[in-house]
Amino acid sequence: MTDPSFQGQILTVTSPMVGNYGVPDRTVMDEFGLPKFFESSKIHVKGLLVQDYSHHYSHWNAVSSLGDWMKEQGIPGLAGIDTRLLTQKLRTSGAMKGRIEIDMDAPAPDFSTIQNPNDRHLVDEVSTKEKVVYGKGNSTKVIAVDFGMKYNIIRQLVKRDVELTVVPWDYPFAAELENYDGLFLSNGPGNPTMCQKSVDELKKVIECPEDKIKPIFGICMGNQIMGLAAGGTAEKLPFGHRSQNQPVINLQTKECYITPQNHGFVINTDTLKEGWTSLFVNANDESNEGIVHDSRPYFTAQFHPEAMSGPTDTEFMFDTFLDACRNKSGKIVFPVRDPPKPAPKVSKILLLGSGGTSIGQAGEFDYSGGQAIKV
Repeated sequence: MTDPSFQGQILTVTSPMVGNYGVPDRTVMDEFGLPKFFESSKIHVKGLLVQDYSHHYSHWNAVSSLGDWMKEQGIPGLAGIDTRLLTQKLRTSGAMKGRIEIDMDAPAPDFSTIQNPNDRHLVDEVSTKEKVVYGKGNSTKVIAVDFGMKYNIIRQLVKRDVELTVVPWDYPFAAELENYDGLFLSNGPGNPTMCQKSVDELKKVIECPEDKIKPIFGICMGNQIMGLAAGGTAEKLPFGHRSQNQPVINLQTKECYITPQNHGFVINTDTLKEGWTSLFVNANDESNEGIVHDSRPYFTAQFHPEAMSGPTDTEFMFDTFLDACRNKSGKIVFPVRDPPKPAPKVSKILLLGSGGTSIGQAGEFDYSGGQAIKV
C-alpha cells in the first residue's frame, strides 16, 4: 500500500481476510532515518477492496488497526466485496478503470469521463522534488534517479557502504555522473514514455566515450527507461505482473529465480540497438524482465531484488552492481553457481500431512510451490 508504484490505483487483494495483523508504528525510524516498516512516507493506493475485514488485530509490532491507519490518511476501504469474482473479471478483461460508489441509489457512472491514471504523469507525482543524500560519508558514491523509489532500495544500497544521492526524475544527472561511481534507476508507477527527459538524459550516459563509462543498474521503471534509451519500445500488458512468486529465467546462467513484481508495462526488445541483449525473461509469458549491454556494465531487472517481504533470491544483484562500481569492471557477467548435489538414495520417508486447512491459512504451501519451481 505504501509502494509508490501503486500511485492512483484501487487495490484489491485475493486473500479473503485482511486486517488481522494490524499496522506497525509509523513513527519508528530505522538506522537510515526512514520509517522502519514502510516503503514510503504515505499510502499510495487510492482505495482498498477486501472480502472480509478483521476488526480485531493481533501482531507483535502492531499499534493500530488497518482501518485507523487508512483513516489517518484519508484512504477509503470497502469490505464485503466478492473479491474472487472481481479478480476473475480483471484476469479475463485485464486491468481497467474503476471507481468506488457509496450511494447504492446513484445512477450508473459514465466511465468515459473517468480519468485514466496512466494518462497522468504518475512519476512526477511521487518523485522527490529535491536532491537528498543518504549514508553521507560512505565510500561508494552512487547517484539514484527517483521515479518512485521504495525505501528498501535505499536500505539495500546504504547498508552496503553506499553514499546515495537521490535526485528527481527530470534531474540533469548526465552532467554530474563524473562525480559518482555508478548510476541507479529506481522503480516507479505508470507509463515510462512520459519520462522522455529521463530517457534523453540516459542516452547521453550510455553513449558516452569509453573513458567516461560508469556502471548502471535499473529496477522496474528503471528497466523500462533503460530499455527505451537502448532502442526498445514500451507496451502495456493486459494484466501486468503483480505477485510475489513470479518465475524469471536468467539467460546467462539458465537459473530460475522466484521474484516479486509490480508493473503494468513491459519493454519489447525486438528493436534494441546493437550491443544490447535480453538478460531475464518471465517463465510464464516469456516477456522481457531485464536487459544487459554486451561490453559495458549496464544491466536492469523488471522485478524487485529489494523486496522487503521477500522472496529475496535476487538481492545479490545489488552486490553485482556495486562490484562493478568498485572494481571498474567491464560487462556484467553473472557467475554460474554449482548445480545442486544429487539427492541421496532413500528407502523410507516420513510424510507429515497438513490436515484440514482453510483458504488463506496456507500461504506457506504456495511459497513451497514457488521454491519447487525454482529447484
